[in-house]
Amino acid sequence: MSESLEMPETLDTKHAFRATMSRLASGVSVITTRSGDAPIGVTASAVTSLSMEPLQLIVCISNRLFTRSAIAEHGRFAVNILGEGGQALAKNFATSKEDKFAGVRVSEEHGVPVLTDAIASVVCDVSAALPGGDHTIFVGDARHFEHQVEARPLVYFAGAFGAMT
Repeated sequence: MSESLEMPETLDTKHAFRATMSRLASGVSVITTRSGDAPIGVTASAVTSLSMEPLQLIVCISNRLFTRSAIAEHGRFAVNILGEGGQALAKNFATSKEDKFAGVRVSEEHGVPVLTDAIASVVCDVSAALPGGDHTIFVGDARHFEHQVEARPLVYFAGAFGAMT
């Protein structure tokens, strides 16, 4: 039988939780959508496949980000998986600057910006938006997807970008 310890949520416990979870290596993606005529995007690591029938994935977006409301309004988003050497793109979309898309090559073929330099992309229609603490969990039905066979992913671990060896 295991025991459960309840920890009060303090700044120290939140810091410790964040440090602990940083040991979970993850891929790096840029989530893109549209708000009216404007392209919108944010770097994310909380992305995973969900289901094969139907083809679904989930992305988790902070409730404080405009990207969250843009995805909810537009109803479609793209997951752009970054490859080795994609650190500049990841950092660009992690900032709060106004035009994150300046100088970034995209395709608009599927109704949302898809980053040309991504090693893989999945365009999804939102099928559900679920509460997840201070984030929204978007379930996306995959409508279009493609990948580069020989490409290797950009990895995020312990607060730094890296590559698989």
